[in-house]
Amino acid sequence: MRHIIIASTSTTHGSGYLEYLLKDLELFFKNTEEILFIPYARPSGLSHDDYTQIVKIAFSKINKTVKGIHEYENPIDALKKAKGIFVGGGNTFVLTYQLYKNNLITSLQSAVNNGTPYLGTSAGSNICGLTIKTTNDMPIVYPPSFNALALVPFNINPHYLDPDTNSKHMGETREMRIKEFHNFNTQPVIGLREGSWLHVQNDSIILKGTLTARIFEYNQIPYEVEPSTELNILK
Repeated sequence: MRHIIIASTSTTHGSGYLEYLLKDLELFFKNTEEILFIPYARPSGLSHDDYTQIVKIAFSKINKTVKGIHEYENPIDALKKAKGIFVGGGNTFVLTYQLYKNNLITSLQSAVNNGTPYLGTSAGSNICGLTIKTTNDMPIVYPPSFNALALVPFNINPHYLDPDTNSKHMGETREMRIKEFHNFNTQPVIGLREGSWLHVQNDSIILKGTLTARIFEYNQIPYEVEPSTELNILK
């Protein structure tokens, strides 16, 4: 049975790293004491060691230890033996590039599909979709493919922002960019607002948190779904 949490963000306004999710994560990772962390997305250019240290501090609050995948001589073997996996946020292109470089895409898919609990935030959530084409990140490196893990049958847009009618910003809104995406692609996209996450259990995909999510389907008017909505019908 698959167990996945796909979270929009690691930090909500006014809270510490992963703080808003810790109670859920304590239950989610109940069958393991050690989490394998994949720090490849490197937010703000953080080193793998520094990023892993931040995650270690957060998980220590629920009595879990953390080890970065970069600390292993054989990352593929580390994935096969992992009892819990966390892929953090940062730059989705950097993350995807490194996963392909280390030949980890297939191993990561297999681990999750075989039941290893997987937590993704931000970039780590982007890669759960069919492709990374709906990320908000700059393409600062060029991965060999935009294809992602395909753990869910749609694309994800973490950190989804609604248009601000009082803003003087004249650039594209998130909704406009996703509309541009649908000029060339047909898969649905879920706009996940801050503090929201998807809980995947086997084939069930449930929206969690207190906010609605915005759903974009090809050639359809975007619409909102409430928390606790089942989303496995999106294809």
